[in-house]
Amino acid sequence: MNATITANVLSFEVLGTGNTIRFGTTRTLVAGYTGRDEAAVRHHIDELAAIGVAPPERVPMLYPVERDSVTTAAGTIVSGTNTSGEVEPVILRHDGKFYLGVGSDHTDRQLETVDIGASKRACPKPIGAVVAEIGTWDDFDWDACVARSRVDGKPYQDGTLAALRRPADLLGIVAERLGESDADLICFAGTLPLLDGKFVAGSTWELELVLPDRRVLTHTYTTKGE
Repeated sequence: MNATITANVLSFEVLGTGNTIRFGTTRTLVAGYTGRDEAAVRHHIDELAAIGVAPPERVPMLYPVERDSVTTAAGTIVSGTNTSGEVEPVILRHDGKFYLGVGSDHTDRQLETVDIGASKRACPKPIGAVVAEIGTWDDFDWDACVARSRVDGKPYQDGTLAALRRPADLLGIVAERLGESDADLICFAGTLPLLDGKFVAGSTWELELVLPDRRVLTHTYTTKGE
């Protein structure tokens, strides 16, 4: 079973269950600068500064994006000539239950030097068609998860989620800034440093998130211009 978008509904298969969850109008966020280690966060800020991106106003940052920009499609259309993605764990909340997916914060890097929020809204947000249900975040070994990405067949990112804020922490910040809510939510939860520190405007992106029990969430997508 694959996730599909039908009549403005985004659907996912729940790993190992055969169940499907569906999202209609949903608060959708991209969280930036979510590293737990201040030095690592500074490293990422410096990566962005190298391409002319101004430092964030606060850490972490929460960037709202349109729910309709989230896509499980294998191919996406981008309008910019300098765009790139990053593997991210994606926290989903549906009917009060939590799920974990793997996605990409695909971003217009040229526009990012002018307006970070606009650069994120300019591109589709690819996400895998299968998500894993999480009982409670307290019982889930977030730090043991491994995230990887490859661009055009070459390794791009590789590391554990121990580098990122834990879900309970990030969700607490979301509630503090945007108000307490148990409504449906899709939140791209941050990314890992690039292996060589350089953004690549590639065309084929392979994403992988290895769970603590060794099950794997994956997604591969390609981009092309309009």
